[in-house]
Amino acid sequence: MFCSAGLLLGSSKVLVTVVEQKSSKPVPGLTAQDFTVLDDRTPRRVEQIENAGRLIDFLMLVDTSLVGEAVQPVAMGIIAELRDPEQMALVAYHSSADLVQDFTSSKELLARALSRVKYGNSPRALDALYAAIDGGFRGSDFRRVILLLTTGLEGPSRVTEREVIRMARRNGISIYPVFVTGAARSLFESLARQTGGASFSLRDLKLAKPAPLIMEVARSAYTLTVSGNLSLGERLKIELRRPGKYAISALPLD
Repeated sequence: MFCSAGLLLGSSKVLVTVVEQKSSKPVPGLTAQDFTVLDDRTPRRVEQIENAGRLIDFLMLVDTSLVGEAVQPVAMGIIAELRDPEQMALVAYHSSADLVQDFTSSKELLARALSRVKYGNSPRALDALYAAIDGGFRGSDFRRVILLLTTGLEGPSRVTEREVIRMARRNGISIYPVFVTGAARSLFESLARQTGGASFSLRDLKLAKPAPLIMEVARSAYTLTVSGNLSLGERLKIELRRPGKYAISALPLD
């Protein structure tokens, strides 16, 4: 799904997203020599690098709790950035998660569905993520991305952060949280970092239209082929051999 090239002998693949820490802009033109990879402190050589694929199936989770209306303009902007033949599904979440529009390339259908959602109850982002990951991408043709649009609050979810990350990794899904407040910032940053996604603080970005940047980052992931025939563990550490401060996330694909 992520790459048509075969695995090199005794190698593993990992999807990586790299953004500038201050601006959240993607970092283009990276080569294999730019990366250092440690898998549970074991060095892994980067054998090959390529674009992870710009065609994506997006599942957008939209906060529809009592305070969730603040993210609706961003959701509308993201819908406008969808490219054919990409598809998007829309899930509204508060204390439960409800599919309001199945996968479609129609921006009109998505916008209409978003305009019909009702707001209420407390937000349970982790529960919504788990439900969306568990079967939300059946029949998906392209790379799998969840866009989590949230005011930044997290209610009393029944599942844990660790369970969500493990489920996302098993299903090859990257999570891109977009949040307004910083109340659960560390949670959203962790979800992105461990699934090959990126997190966006709308207050930090200070952009009138953040949707183009969010979608550009989602389409700018790399696939690394790294040496070694052991499965990439949870203690995966990836850094860049170049000056600057970067947010780097990883999603093992094997």
